Amino acid sequence: MRRIFLGWIGCLLSILLLKDVASAQYPGQYAERQTQKEAAQLKVYGFDLQDVQLLDSRFKENMIRDGRVLLDLNSQRLLHSWRVNAGIASYARPLGGWESLDCELRGHIMGHVLSGLSLMYASTGDKAYKMKADTLIDALAECQEALHQGGYLSAFSQHEIDRVIAGEPVWAPWYTIHKIMAGLTDAYLYTGNKKALAMAEKMSVWAEGRLDTLSSQQLATMEKNEFGGMIEVAYNLFAITGNPADKRLAELFYDHAVFDPMLAGQDKLAGLHANTQIPKIIGEARGYELTGDPKARTIADFFWHTVIDHHTYVTGGNSDDEHFFAADQLSKHLTPVTTETCNTYNMLKLTRHLFAWSADARYMDYYERALYNHILGSQDPGTGKVCYFMPFKAGFFKYYNQDDAFWCCVGTGFESHAKYAESIYGHDDKGIYVNLYIPSVVRWKEKGIVIRQETNYPQEEGTHLLIERGSAMPLYIRCPGWAVRGISIRVNGKAMKVTAKPGSYIVLDRAWKAGDKVDVTFPMSLRTVATNDDPDVAAFVYGPIVLAGEMGSEGLKEGAPLAHNPQDFAKSPVPADIRDTLAVKGRKLEDWLKPVTGRPLEFTTSGLAGAPMTLAPYYMISRGRYVIYWNID
Repeated sequence: MRRIFLGWIGCLLSILLLKDVASAQYPGQYAERQTQKEAAQLKVYGFDLQDVQLLDSRFKENMIRDGRVLLDLNSQRLLHSWRVNAGIASYARPLGGWESLDCELRGHIMGHVLSGLSLMYASTGDKAYKMKADTLIDALAECQEALHQGGYLSAFSQHEIDRVIAGEPVWAPWYTIHKIMAGLTDAYLYTGNKKALAMAEKMSVWAEGRLDTLSSQQLATMEKNEFGGMIEVAYNLFAITGNPADKRLAELFYDHAVFDPMLAGQDKLAGLHANTQIPKIIGEARGYELTGDPKARTIADFFWHTVIDHHTYVTGGNSDDEHFFAADQLSKHLTPVTTETCNTYNMLKLTRHLFAWSADARYMDYYERALYNHILGSQDPGTGKVCYFMPFKAGFFKYYNQDDAFWCCVGTGFESHAKYAESIYGHDDKGIYVNLYIPSVVRWKEKGIVIRQETNYPQEEGTHLLIERGSAMPLYIRCPGWAVRGISIRVNGKAMKVTAKPGSYIVLDRAWKAGDKVDVTFPMSLRTVATNDDPDVAAFVYGPIVLAGEMGSEGLKEGAPLAHNPQDFAKSPVPADIRDTLAVKGRKLEDWLKPVTGRPLEFTTSGLAGAPMTLAPYYMISRGRYVIYWNID
């Protein structure tokens, strides 16, 4: 049995077969009624989250903090707005921020919580996560039944749906509907909760019935409002149920205004709300896999390459104040509200799809770049709270959510830090792909293979693979695109000839036995990454890691800066003495940027005017001011 390596809800999970159901390829660990085969040709499949165990590292630490936050959330408070809307008595204290009773987006966080709990259960096997998810689902089922509205389930009334269809101002009701449908589907796939699937399918039937009679003009008007991943979740339900109504629901959200220019090869992204668009593209990618429609693949391909090549900062993030701007204009958009974290969460999901289709290492190069330099560093290691924006204004700082903020990026954070294991490895019919260098153990049950990866990467320039249970197979090891100083590999101490070039996979094909060891070395080097519109505005990178100049904490209170409104700090003053100009034009990096002895990945300036400055990994800076992009004189 094979598992699809897709960027869907987190992990690409195994396909279980019923005696009376044809084999299907779908990311469902516990799916028992899977009827839809993949129409697209896939080259890489994913492992179940339960088959990849994280070992000690910053990734595991983030995951543990994320799990603690999820379990600490008060279930009665989470359910309050749902019960109020359903007419069920609730005496809990209402949540605040984006979940307050007067916020039109209320309820969105519940879907993320269900997804996060389900992903944590799959990643750790800890039943506490499943138990909490089951309890919430039981309570939500009571709300759905009490509403008596044909499967409708939300924390707000259908009046919001009426308003969005009419083109009246309202804050993204379909976005919130998507979140709960995705959370319920995740609970089914990752924890085996059949009630959750039945609830999601009822919601799909309601939604398809609500929209199927609308004219194309009414749909176009409605689709001007953010609708999240409705296309994706509808296709995912179709893959499980085989219900044509689910597929029809996905098609009803086809946004001609956004997709048609992409089919024509036109970049019309400037001015568009970025995270409104990315989930639409993920939906089309999923649709391509299920239908084989080449137009859907063209849309996904064009969007990914356009965003990565023309709209993406050095960290892998995109957008300024949540919006795309004109292509190749990065230097003009270094502000306190750059790179919304939700965007990167969704770009990683999309990247998984494209990698599954091609097995092209450049997708995993981007994945590594965004994972380390944005997602990993978006969580405060002291509190587990997360960032909405990752500011690029010189001298700015990261700021995190207050307890009752419940931003969209709080929700995607619940998921991101629970599913780090999903892309470390992949496989085809023959062998295993080693995509990321994260301490972990992978178990390929069908082949009886177990591989342990031990590394201190990126502090260490390489990784070590120990075959604990082996078989004859190829091992595909990613040679990063940044590894321009060569790569060396030893198998059981013997040097191997390496012909692969940076940005490709090294293939080691042999009969592996228990105890075999593969040592891989990727020498890292410093490089300058200029903005795509101004060569004199640039960041510095070492290997895969973006470096940030540490600028102290003047004007910041002790502890992590916390915000209720994500724009609260946008107008915060920056000390006048922040240094963001370097007189180094024409000089080699190694001549003025020196490694700090005993502190891997840290560098100090040398031979420049003023006091020396320390440049450290951006993902490790959680509190304090910094500079990422410098003016080069």
